[in-house]
Amino acid sequence: MDMGIKGKRALVCASSKGLGRGCAEALATEGVDLIINARSADVLGETAQAIRETYGVEVEAIAADVTTEAGQQTLLSAAQGVDILVNNAGGPPPGMWSDWNREDFIAALDANMLAPIALIKALLPAMIDKGWGRVVNITSVSVKSPIPILGLSNSARAGLTGYVAGTARQVAGSGVTINNLLPGLHATDRTISLDNMAAQAQNKGLDDIRQDRFRDIPAGRYGTSEEFGAACAWLCSQHAGFVVGQNILLDGGAFNSTF
Repeated sequence: MDMGIKGKRALVCASSKGLGRGCAEALATEGVDLIINARSADVLGETAQAIRETYGVEVEAIAADVTTEAGQQTLLSAAQGVDILVNNAGGPPPGMWSDWNREDFIAALDANMLAPIALIKALLPAMIDKGWGRVVNITSVSVKSPIPILGLSNSARAGLTGYVAGTARQVAGSGVTINNLLPGLHATDRTISLDNMAAQAQNKGLDDIRQDRFRDIPAGRYGTSEEFGAACAWLCSQHAGFVVGQNILLDGGAFNSTF
C-alpha cells in the first residue's frame, strides 16, 4: 500500500534505536525526510547514516535531550514546518509506591507528559495552516493496564493520554490527527533491562523469565520494532485521516478486553 506521504518531513524523537528507530525507518521507507533525535551523538550519527544509505531520504540528526527545555528548543529550531511529529522518550525507572517522592514524579511528568505536549503545541500551528498533519505519541500499554512497578510511567503517560483526548478533537477539522500507540512488550533495550532485573530478583535464568512473559502474551513472543514502525507509518499516512484521538494497542493480545 502506498501511504501517500512521500516528500513529507517528520520529526521522530528518541529514534537512534528501539521503537523510535523502527518508526523512523518505516517512514523513510515511504520516502519521508527525517529529523531524528537522541541524546548520544555517536549512536545517532550511525543511525542517520544507515537510514540515508538504505532509503535515500534526507536525514538530519540532532543530539539533544528531548525531556529538557533546552533540548526541546534545539529540536524545534530545526523542526518548524514538519508535517509529522512522532513523540517518544524513555520511561522513568521502575520501583515501588514507597520509593517515589515529588521530585521523581516531576521528572516523570517532564519526560513523558510535558515534553510531548510542548512539541505538540509548538508544531501544531504550522500543520493547521497547511491543512494537514500527523502526530503520533508512543506511550505504553500501562495507560490501559497499569504496571505496578512502573507507577511513574503509569501516571505521566495517563496524563498525556488525557491531554490528547481533548486536543485531538479540537484540531481534527483542520486535517491534523493526533493518536497514541501503546506498546506492550517489544524486544527493546528497556525490555531487556527489565528482564535482567526480574531474573536477578527471582534468581532465575533470563530465558526462564522470558518464557514466563511469553505465556502472558497470546502471540507467544515479544513484538518487533519493525512491526511497531509499520503501525506508526500507517497512522501517519493519507489513509488514516479519520482516526482521531485513539489509543492503539500493540501488545500481542496481552490486554484482555472485549473493547
